[in-house]
Amino acid sequence: MKSHSKHLVWALTLLALTLPFAASGNKFFAFVLGMTFISLLWATGMNLMYGYVGLMPLMFAGVAGVAGYAMVHFTRTLGWSFWLAMPVASLLAAVVGVALGLPSLRLKGFYFTLCSLVIQTVLTLAFIFFPTYTNGDTGINQVAPPDWFGGELKGMGLDMSVAIFAVAGVLFCAWLVKTPLGQRFVAIREDDVLAEGLGIQVVRCKIIAFFIVSVYAGIGGCFYAVYVGFISPRAFDVLVSMNIWLYVAFGGRATIAGPIIGTAILAPIPFLLQDLQAFKDILSGVLIIVVTLLMPGGIYGAYLAWRSSQSRADSSSNSDKVQEQRV
Repeated sequence: MKSHSKHLVWALTLLALTLPFAASGNKFFAFVLGMTFISLLWATGMNLMYGYVGLMPLMFAGVAGVAGYAMVHFTRTLGWSFWLAMPVASLLAAVVGVALGLPSLRLKGFYFTLCSLVIQTVLTLAFIFFPTYTNGDTGINQVAPPDWFGGELKGMGLDMSVAIFAVAGVLFCAWLVKTPLGQRFVAIREDDVLAEGLGIQVVRCKIIAFFIVSVYAGIGGCFYAVYVGFISPRAFDVLVSMNIWLYVAFGGRATIAGPIIGTAILAPIPFLLQDLQAFKDILSGVLIIVVTLLMPGGIYGAYLAWRSSQSRADSSSNSDKVQEQRV
């Protein structure tokens, strides 16, 4: 990670950990903030797969749903603690995600995205037509908050827990992409045929990446369930996956700060415009078009491109001055 990017990430990390205290006096803004942190955790996972591996997993929300429903089953039926149910449910969702996505991991680009869309559709139908575990379209309400030393973790304590997990997810991604494994991900994104020719086990690396990304999705799904207190198939449908992708693309994929910026700008909009449902859908469509056509690198990507051009211009100017002095 470059120096200015590292400083930005640490500044945003410090800000993220202080925001729950600032919003504790307003329940609405505290709720919006908590949902933004959950979205940031999801967006960071999506960025790892979409930005660094080069694959767009549209089944992301479905995997989160598997973890959310599993966590509710473990805590209600088996009586587990949330802090035990969450990692088990997340790992279970990751295993299910890899098992379902294994055939698609041999595909590239659009074909992988299309296959992942089919998997997302299958998962959504499973949430609807297996009411014994999911309660179907009705959903599951009154999901209990996490337990905490004999009581329930609510309010600012829950907000801070979500913030800590979101920040930890961002920092882990920042560390991972600098490791040899992360560099293999980037090599696969750039040219998987060449990467395989260099001895990189492409399919194996994709499986590892997809497992890690599914764990991100699962943890976010578990926190979503206890934070909102209600889950249903619509909470984990393809539109949710598209929104998570939009956060990454809008902020800047293959950067650490990009998903943070994109999520901070876009995630609160649905809550701030609750009375304008049609406008929200139109706005999402417009943003997708704008990002695709005008800002393919996202906001932070455009900033990095501008900074690079300025550096080249300054370097060229200094070179011209040196030549003039020599003359």
